[in-house]
Amino acid sequence: MAHLTKLLFVSIFVFFVASNMPCRVQGQPPVPPVPGVFVFGDSISDVGNNNELPTQSKADYPPYGIDYYWGPTGRFTNGATIVDVLAIYLGFKQVIPPVVNAKDIRQGVNYASGASGILELSGKNLGANFSFKKQLAIHGITISRLTAIMGSEAATRSFLNKCLYIVTSGSNDYLQNYYLPVSATRELYTPERFADLLITEYSQRIRVLYGYGARKIALFGLGRIGCIPRYVMQSNGSCREDINAAVRLFNDRLSALANEPNANLPDAKLTYINITGIQSGVASQLGLTVVDTACCPTERNGFCVRSSTPCGNRNEYLFFDEYHPTEVVNNATAAGAYDAGPMDASPYNIRTLAQLP
Repeated sequence: MAHLTKLLFVSIFVFFVASNMPCRVQGQPPVPPVPGVFVFGDSISDVGNNNELPTQSKADYPPYGIDYYWGPTGRFTNGATIVDVLAIYLGFKQVIPPVVNAKDIRQGVNYASGASGILELSGKNLGANFSFKKQLAIHGITISRLTAIMGSEAATRSFLNKCLYIVTSGSNDYLQNYYLPVSATRELYTPERFADLLITEYSQRIRVLYGYGARKIALFGLGRIGCIPRYVMQSNGSCREDINAAVRLFNDRLSALANEPNANLPDAKLTYINITGIQSGVASQLGLTVVDTACCPTERNGFCVRSSTPCGNRNEYLFFDEYHPTEVVNNATAAGAYDAGPMDASPYNIRTLAQLP
């Protein structure tokens, strides 16, 4: 009951923050423990960066955002994203803005792009996106802007060292690359070799991020992709356990990667967030009754039909479209990541990571 009460507070607070009205989350710090948050990733974290890109991976139209104060902003859900809620937990008065229209960059920027992946090719079947590598390049431009504001590279570096970095990348390397119906990548790599490839690329990206000044970095693992409605509908109501097994290979390697830089990169404070573990009991905890079907009517590509009417009982659905969770699940995932125990956060949960010197 306490857990559900906490989630309710978060949902209420996200609404009030969006409308610029004063409110507080239970347990929220009076002052954010980090000066800013930078987000890298895919549609799980995208808050509008894909809106102007030529791609099918868009969420800037209804029914997306039906429960969000500002409506369809480009968030691939009915309300707030996981990173929106985490920003509120951390004490920020506003959610972290998308880089495409961020005006005040001193509290961080969100670079996440729907359909993007660790590999450049991933998601390109749907159109353009900002890959993880591209997001890092844009971050370099942001750093130049910050230096102009702060007056020196030393001041900017000190600021960045204290910020929190969240990375949610990898899902589309499976969804929109390896497990496409026709995939040259799958012909070249076994699941084990593909996971190795992804982690090799991922490690290089993290080292670039570290070189830019990042020190507190949270690496979010992948959920049970094989159980999203997209695959359940194609498998006569069953999860694709072969996909789940492949994702476990990636998650195991990502968890190990999170500990490697801590020893090899001075002052690095990385952590692995076990999304599969955090979300494993969400359906029963929240009383979700529909876990294998999208809340909104969907197109052939799995996204919501434009201007369609979604389900009325959205707090009972696990998924909003064929890929993305509903806001109530995002709230629960954020709460879990923020206060996760050692089974689901190694070595730090988000609260602890943010508070580290």
